[in-house]
Amino acid sequence: MTHHTRIRPFNTRDTYPEQDLDNDLCQAVVAGGVVYVRGQIGQDLDTRENVGVGDVEVQTEKAMANVKLLVEEAGGSLEDIVKVVVYLTDIRFREPVYRTMGVWLKGVYPVSTGIVVSALARPEWLVEIDVTAVLPQSESAR
Repeated sequence: MTHHTRIRPFNTRDTYPEQDLDNDLCQAVVAGGVVYVRGQIGQDLDTRENVGVGDVEVQTEKAMANVKLLVEEAGGSLEDIVKVVVYLTDIRFREPVYRTMGVWLKGVYPVSTGIVVSALARPEWLVEIDVTAVLPQSESAR
């Protein structure tokens, strides 16, 4: 039987109280040495407080801090990220978002996909960053 580690489980009724939702989700799942991180936005993971409302660079900085925290909680580091998907609500955000994200991922060289969407789950969110990381094998497993 495959065992998956679920990091920071939550229910959407708590995250989106204004919406009629009741979904059990989590911020990241580790399965078979792969870390799947939920799309991160400019929101504090502990308080659910939005940060950087109206400022895409501040939102990107918080999203990447969340990514780092979640990958580390899964047992990895930013260097283990292999894929990044960036969702932007405006094509003009591409440069500031990628510049900010690039500071966090300097020397990592993941594959990346950028998508412009009409909206994210909340109107104040301007960017969402979704990553996949592969945990290194332990020395004894090599």
